[in-house]
Parts: sequence; structure tokens; C-alpha cells
Amino acid sequence: MRMNNKKEMVPKLRFPEYIGNKLKITKLGKISSIVKEKAGENKYILMSVTSGVGLVSQAEKFGREIAGDSYKNYIVIKKYDFAYNKSATKQFPEGYISMLEEYDIAAVPNSIFTCFRITGNESFPPFFNYLWHNNYHGHWLRKYIEVGARAHGALSVDIKHLWSMPLALPDFKEQQKIVDCLSSIDELIDAESRKLKALEKYKKGLMQRLFPAEGKTLPEWRFPEFQGCGEWKAKFIGKVCKMFSGGTPDTSKKEFYGGTIPFIRSAEINKSFTELFITEDGFKNSSAKMVKKGDILIALYGANSGEVALSKIDGAINQAILCLRHETNNAFVYHYFTHMKNWIISKYIQGGQGNLSGQIIKSVKLYFPKPEEQKKITDCLSEIDILITEQSNKVEQLKTHKKGLMQGLFPSIEEADV
Repeated sequence: MRMNNKKEMVPKLRFPEYIGNKLKITKLGKISSIVKEKAGENKYILMSVTSGVGLVSQAEKFGREIAGDSYKNYIVIKKYDFAYNKSATKQFPEGYISMLEEYDIAAVPNSIFTCFRITGNESFPPFFNYLWHNNYHGHWLRKYIEVGARAHGALSVDIKHLWSMPLALPDFKEQQKIVDCLSSIDELIDAESRKLKALEKYKKGLMQRLFPAEGKTLPEWRFPEFQGCGEWKAKFIGKVCKMFSGGTPDTSKKEFYGGTIPFIRSAEINKSFTELFITEDGFKNSSAKMVKKGDILIALYGANSGEVALSKIDGAINQAILCLRHETNNAFVYHYFTHMKNWIISKYIQGGQGNLSGQIIKSVKLYFPKPEEQKKITDCLSEIDILITEQSNKVEQLKTHKKGLMQGLFPSIEEADV
């Protein structure tokens, strides 16, 4: 591909002091060198990758180092070197490029990583880290990766296409300015995310004290007005809740889809939107069932089996979701089930294998105080849920703001490919 160095490009967003400065059009192969040094007998911290996060130590990710006999062939990388992981994920289907930040030197598996180093004094490596995190490389590589083609578990991609990737670069100081801007937002996102985790931890601790522990009939804490009100009464969920699951309209019939009825699948039980909508005919000609906003939804199958939510919308559910309706207080049962989720998963979905069923949920025994105490507990935990939702929205807004900034500060691959 012939590069036109005379074509002028202007990012949508730019700091005032750099307005008018031209971007340099180049290729990754011209500003980088391949890293091939092997670990051999030397000892290094061994790294793996978490897509969307970056390089993390194997000890942190897996609880141990997993190199085994292949250790000697691991590739040695230094701080600010990059490792391209050729494994596809949902977020990064063309693979993920990570920069080594936490350590001065480390090693990564040679089987799925291609490593390289940004060279020269005109490029600031963290600038490229943000570029890759925005999946710039994926937009370029996807046209060169054969669908479904893999070699030893990794995407089958000719690395020459990585080196031919076009780049439109500002000068070194502007790269630093962009990194300073984005890293300050990252710090804010991290701070707000910590607040969110603290609220979630606080709620978890409260639930442990407001609901009876396993084998107990009373909670550790009770509100003052309910002290001495006696033991909670044991009841099976099947006796106090109406229960039903749904079904899926025939996917071969297009007329059943694209309607106005939200079709809730197990991964969407905690969302206020759905990806699919079904028609009235699709609903009538299937075993799908309607749920109301505020119903308790439990995921029965799949990766999120055991997850519990209060439905945020009216919609139809499929067979992978169980709906519960308590006779008086859905929210109390929801919070109680949330508290018991780990116990249910460990008992019925051991090792992440297996599914739940209506019969299993029906047999779960909960303890109920009088309605007035149920309401007090529900009000307390629901107030915390409001704070958690507000904080979660704050984090998402910051992430959206950052994404918009990156789209403005970095040219698209189409713009760079001139």
C-alpha cells in the first residue's frame, strides 16, 4: 500500500497549542522492532492477559504460574514493550495488544503472543496503549483474518499485516498531552469504581447481618422496634411464590421477531433494555411468558446461572429464566435470594457446572419475619441499591465520556489508511 505523506489530517478534538500541527503518516513496522529474546534458564515474572485490562501476572490471574516445560521459550519483554495476544474475545475478536506497565521486565508465552517495542525518540509508548485499547488494530486486522481460522488456539493471522498497519501520529509532546488527559480520566474512573465496590461490599455486609445465617432462624441484627418479636418463620419458596419460566419462539420464522415485545434472555435480567423483540404472533405461538417490572428473575442456565434481579421492564422471558412473584413483598425475597446466591451456586452448580431448575428453587427454604419487619429490611437495602445504581451510572458516564474523547483525539483507521 502506498502511503501519501502529503495528505493533511486533523483530529476532531485537539488541544489549542497543537492546532495547525500536521500528523505524521507512517506504519507500525517503521516505528517498532520485534522482540524475540527467550527466557531460557533465567527467572522472570510470568504474565498472562485479561482482555480489556492488559497484562497481569499469572500468579494473580490463576493463583500460580502455569508455564511448565514451555517456560524456556517464553518471550522476555521490558517496560513499555507490547504483546499482541492472538486469541479472540468478544470485546476484541481480532486479538488484544497490551503494554507492560507494572514491571520493568517479565515474560509471556511465545505460543499466542507476538511482542514488539516502539523505537526512536518521536513516539511515546503509552499513547499507543490507548490506541490499542480502543481496538484500532482490530479494525485494521479484521480484513486479513480468515473467519474461523485458528492455529494452536490462536487466530491465524500473518503478522506482516500488523506491521503494515497505518498510523497517523502527532508529535511527541502532543502524544504525551493526550496520554495525560486520558490517564487523568482513568484515575477518576478508578476512584469512582472503588466507591462503587465499597457500596457493594457494604450492602453485602448488611445482608449477612440482616438475614439469618445458615442453620439460624434469626438474623444477627434487628431494628430496635423488632427486638424480642420472636423467631422468623421457615417457608419454602414454592409455598409463598408463584413461579413460572418461559420459552423461545421458533427462530426460523422471521415473522415472530422484530415486534414490540421486549424478549428478555438470561444475560439481560438486570438490564432496562433487550437486544431482541418479538411479535404478538411470536408470543402467542410459543411458551414465552410475560413478566412485569418488579418481578424476581433468576437465571437458570448459562454463565450467569444463579444471578438474581428485579425486572426493570415488562417483557417476555425464555426458558432460561425463572420468574418469582411473592404474595406480598417481591423486594424482600429478591434481597434474600441475592444474599443466598453463593450458597445456591455452591450447592447446585458446583465447579461452575450444572443448571438450576424450578424444582430446585421451589425447595429453597427462607425465613420470614412479620410484614412490617420485611418492609423495614427492604427499605434499608433498597436505599443502598439506589446509591449503587447512581454510582454505577456515574462510572458508566465517565467511561462513555472517555470513549468519546478517544474517538475525537485519535484518527480512525480509515483516515490513517491514505
